[in-house]
Amino acid sequence: MDENRVTGMHIYYYYVCKRKLWYFSNGLAMESENENVKLGKLIDETTYKQNKKHIMIDNTINIDFISEHNLLHEVKKSRKVEEAGIAQLKYYIYYLKKRGVEGIRGRIDYPLLKQSINVELSEEDEKELESATADIIKIISADLPPQYENKKICKSCAYYDLCCI
Repeated sequence: MDENRVTGMHIYYYYVCKRKLWYFSNGLAMESENENVKLGKLIDETTYKQNKKHIMIDNTINIDFISEHNLLHEVKKSRKVEEAGIAQLKYYIYYLKKRGVEGIRGRIDYPLLKQSINVELSEEDEKELESATADIIKIISADLPPQYENKKICKSCAYYDLCCI
């Protein structure tokens, strides 16, 4: 795998759990039956209907929707793993910037909370994303998943049974 194939989901999982990233990237898809994932899909289907949604670019990044003035939106159900959502959205901005698209900003929308946060990409963010991308490639290419880390979010994860039982 090369850096041009790192997706937004890879970035998101990298910040949530590197073990989950490895499982997902190595073909162990367990999310389709997870209740939290189902709720997220329901929120996605029932909010922001007026916008063209799921804008796939290069089969690599999938932007929830874009509003006027080059504002990328990412819709999340909660703020539990907000850092991962911010990193994912910054990656979308970074990815587009690397391809010559300038003047893009981002916003994470939390429709259930009726809140949103603005996201911008700094030079420091770009360096962090370059480092994360290189690390993602190493993790995905490894023969075994990274060591289990017990986190608060583990019990609601689709991979919980695989990691913990």
